Amino acid sequence: MKLASLKDGRDGRLVVVDRRLQKCVAANGIADTLQHALDEWDNLLPRLRELAEALESGRRRDAQPFNPRLCAAPLARAFQIADGSAYLSHVELVRRARGSDMPPEFKTEPLMYQAVSDSIMGPMDPIIAADEAYGIDFEAEVAVITGDVPMGSSAEEAAEHIRLIMIMNDVSLRNLIPAELAKGFGFFHGKPPNAFSPVAVTPEELGSAWKDGKIHLPIISTYNGREIGRPDAGADMQFSFPQLIAHAAKTRPLGAGTIIGSGTVSNYDRSRGVSCLAEIRMIEKIEQGESKTSFMKFGDTIRIEMKDGAGQSVFGAIEQKVLAA
Repeated sequence: MKLASLKDGRDGRLVVVDRRLQKCVAANGIADTLQHALDEWDNLLPRLRELAEALESGRRRDAQPFNPRLCAAPLARAFQIADGSAYLSHVELVRRARGSDMPPEFKTEPLMYQAVSDSIMGPMDPIIAADEAYGIDFEAEVAVITGDVPMGSSAEEAAEHIRLIMIMNDVSLRNLIPAELAKGFGFFHGKPPNAFSPVAVTPEELGSAWKDGKIHLPIISTYNGREIGRPDAGADMQFSFPQLIAHAAKTRPLGAGTIIGSGTVSNYDRSRGVSCLAEIRMIEKIEQGESKTSFMKFGDTIRIEMKDGAGQSVFGAIEQKVLAA
């Protein structure tokens, strides 16, 4: 089942989308918003599935063309977003470029930060920045939306609370981050609002591509019309989504509608390209002594998408242009 939120008020209007991302139908009478559906998931899921089946079979005469440009993020605002860093190939590259070794505990406990959740960009919304000197960058990621997760849940228990899966652009202002981290208190200005795919899908919709709490498909980043990466999101993921959720729930319960991000998708096989400009710059620094590629400029565009084995877009594409505030 595929769900989306059309722009309508602060929280969007929930629609069910067909598998080919061509048609949609409003979830009227079931749930007005995705958050409403998540709050009553066990009761409403059967009715949403019936609606999806009717749409797929052509029995819904009220179906409308699906236009991702009319979409907010599936959750237009969320109670919580916690973004991890599950791909150690990315973490190691960052530290190598700085001349630092990776601490051994990074292999056993994930990194995680609290992201902006009250202001989330839709898949076609522009990235607004005040200054190119901030070091504007994209990060292609996968994310899940959870149901209610009790505090102290194990990874095995956390797996049962994954409701939906999306892709994500974790926008970063790279040149603001070092000074913030140097203060010893984490990200703030360096991590502005993120964007998510037009649709979120249930795990069973992914079939065999969803295995062991990971999605085994390439995530494709196209920067200014040129593909620069398609790393496999299932390969080299040190921490699965159930493990990331369990880590987030270590000291607190997670409410329905919590979003957990994977961190920048990255493979040790560098021939698969990159999911952010920072990786290009780090490779340049390691191999050539200095970073030559610039971060994003006003007018630049980024497209992030994931396709199945048949070439069908799974979540629809994130397509964003950088604009000056």
